[in-house]
Amino acid sequence: MSTLTPHNHTPGFATPVRDAQQVFRAVLQALARPTTPQPVIVELLPPAPLGATIGAVILALCDEQTPLWLDQALRASPEVCAWIVFHTGARIVDSAGDAVFVIASSPHSAPRLADLARGTDEEPHRSATLVIDACCAPTIGALTASGPGIPGVARWDGAGLPSDFLGQWHENHSLFPRGVDIILAAETAVLGLPRTTALVDADTHEHQHQHQHQQEQEQEQEQEQDKRSA
Repeated sequence: MSTLTPHNHTPGFATPVRDAQQVFRAVLQALARPTTPQPVIVELLPPAPLGATIGAVILALCDEQTPLWLDQALRASPEVCAWIVFHTGARIVDSAGDAVFVIASSPHSAPRLADLARGTDEEPHRSATLVIDACCAPTIGALTASGPGIPGVARWDGAGLPSDFLGQWHENHSLFPRGVDIILAAETAVLGLPRTTALVDADTHEHQHQHQHQQEQEQEQEQEQDKRSA
């Protein structure tokens, strides 16, 4: 664990209780309604390269009991580290596997999900939450999401996820009730991806749907022929 001494820092929330509650509710809603952005409306100017929305999530969710990991770009900034420690008291740890909250300043700097805490079958809540700054992040392609909190299926462009994410997520999803949850912090909103959400490539999903429909039609034709032959 690193020992960091706060020095000159920028302010935190303008109205700490109200702002923290608003961000906390937005995160809860984001995880309850996966892939649906939830607005985050707070005034916050954390030191660069820490984004305002991801900074707000840190202030709302972290405290002195929270082991926190920062990617290289964030950890290299004494101002960012001091700001987080001063406003939350969180412990900044060296290993992502030891953290409750894992903070990535961009999709490509996010550690692999397999390297993070995933909890146990008896204590699945002892898992990590990965928070990725998704501001201006590129999309990774059309995805189809399904699971609790999603009526039917939802199409999503995957903005903010690492380019090699799908394979990692399939493995993470298969571990339920264990697994990592993800929060994507956009410019003025957060989007949640809990471990219960299934993600597939939209083209693959469409192909599977067409194949299933074709099989159903063939079965109906066979049943009709059997009736005529009887």
